[in-house]
Amino acid sequence: MRILVISLYFRPDLSAGSFRMTAFVDALSSMLPQDCVIDVVTTAPNRYSSYSADFLTVEKVGNVNIHRIEIPQHKSGMVDQSFAYLRFMYGVFKYIKGKKYDLVFGSSSRLMTAFSSALIATFKGSMLCLDIRDPFVDTIVDVLPKRFKWALKYPLSCIERWAFSRAGWVNLVSPGFVPYYLDQYPSVLFKTYTNGIDAEFMTQGYSSERSRTFNKGNILTILYAGNIGYGQGLDHIIPEMAIRLRGKAVIKIIGDGGRSNCLLDALQRKQCDNVLMIKPLSRTELLKEYQDADVLFLHLNNLPVFLKALPSKIFEYAALGKPILAGVEGYPAEFINNNITNAQVFEPCNSQAALDGLDCLEIANIRRDEFINQFSREKIMTEMAKDVMLLVNSRS
Repeated sequence: MRILVISLYFRPDLSAGSFRMTAFVDALSSMLPQDCVIDVVTTAPNRYSSYSADFLTVEKVGNVNIHRIEIPQHKSGMVDQSFAYLRFMYGVFKYIKGKKYDLVFGSSSRLMTAFSSALIATFKGSMLCLDIRDPFVDTIVDVLPKRFKWALKYPLSCIERWAFSRAGWVNLVSPGFVPYYLDQYPSVLFKTYTNGIDAEFMTQGYSSERSRTFNKGNILTILYAGNIGYGQGLDHIIPEMAIRLRGKAVIKIIGDGGRSNCLLDALQRKQCDNVLMIKPLSRTELLKEYQDADVLFLHLNNLPVFLKALPSKIFEYAALGKPILAGVEGYPAEFINNNITNAQVFEPCNSQAALDGLDCLEIANIRRDEFINQFSREKIMTEMAKDVMLLVNSRS
């Protein structure tokens, strides 16, 4: 048996897609006999242009072959990402030439990964599973200017429909996506294996040694860690929050992305001297920053598509036992309210609502053992791998 896994991101890259697919491949590998092979085709670390990591172009770990394709550096803009992606797909098709696969598994936040996976599965006569991390067509409609989105929506919808119809099943990383996709594609079998908590964070939550008392009058440290892109909309919330919290809090922003310069410009215009911007850190370094923070901050831009999303950062934050302040609405707000204690949600891009939410938080570490047990990444990815094996065995 030979399985092909296609994902733009894989270890040692820093991204939700990388952490997710690494855990999935580890789980799937453990279930296969040693004479079975998993080929992972991915990119060299490229999630952030400001972060680099050592990597091997070709790596073999047990029954897993990892082939990393070097792509041009990009700043997360649409044009440079498109060129980088074309280079990736050229490398994928070159790698698979002459190889036969029983199953193709594509993890896609951009539609073309799903489409390419479906195309390969069709050419190879393979079964197909898709893991959809973002509703690409729906997102394009929200973020592109009107003159572009109406021209693109129909052809992109046709591509998506064909790719989905080819799959044995399609996983949606957020249950909030289900109503939208079921309405569009009622005949497709959908599953919902969410993101989860990685092993590094399972033991990093509450402890009496790390819990510290916060006294009124102390300067709070509010931390955001992750992508700085259009979807996060940090330039619409952080500068105004910083002005209102001057003398009360320091805001740390750890990460990079297509809107980092916009955020930096906005901070400089408003002369915010209580915001620190730090380039992406390794997970070991990031854990130290998490433990030093008082409040963990999350924000999604004020767009309809983000009413369905479930940011992977929620799981990481919740495992740490820290207070959480989240600018989200719709499904992510419902998820946080139902599952995470000592967390406050507020209307995105509304700085006054953010400050009101901050006032309602208890600035102390707490235990979230039930959440951690329920949303272990290893447990979730093991269940998804079992579903893949069921599909493969049903055809053998």
